[in-house]
Amino acid sequence: MKRTIVLFSLILGAALLAACGSAGTPAASGDVVSGRQVSVPGGAYTDVSVAELQTMLQNKDFTFVNVHIPFAGDIPGTDLSIPFDEIEANLGQLPADKGAKIVLYCRSGGMSSIAAKKLVELGYTNVWNLDGGLNAWQNAGLPLEGK
Repeated sequence: MKRTIVLFSLILGAALLAACGSAGTPAASGDVVSGRQVSVPGGAYTDVSVAELQTMLQNKDFTFVNVHIPFAGDIPGTDLSIPFDEIEANLGQLPADKGAKIVLYCRSGGMSSIAAKKLVELGYTNVWNLDGGLNAWQNAGLPLEGK
């Protein structure tokens, strides 16, 4: 009986330490980012924070598009620059698979929200948007390229 209580206490203690040890730790590179769904006509796109985007960039599996005009710099890892109001005319630069993940950003989030809405209307199903855009990125102390 005494051994059972000791064994139970050890197991319970280990479980509590494991649970407490993970609290407050930053997202690991394998973590799944869920973001915040934004409903628009035809479906939805996902807003992500700077911290979530940083996690996504650690294992980049998406096309990363700067849609801001005029050019104000790129977040490192940017694949394309397409003006937000020319997104439909430049679909040939985007993945042909409308289920492929596409992440958009602009200076503050307004232009990229418009481009995200347009892509959803055109049938794209895995569209993401950096909430707060370049401003949020820079306010977090993160660098830009080509500015």
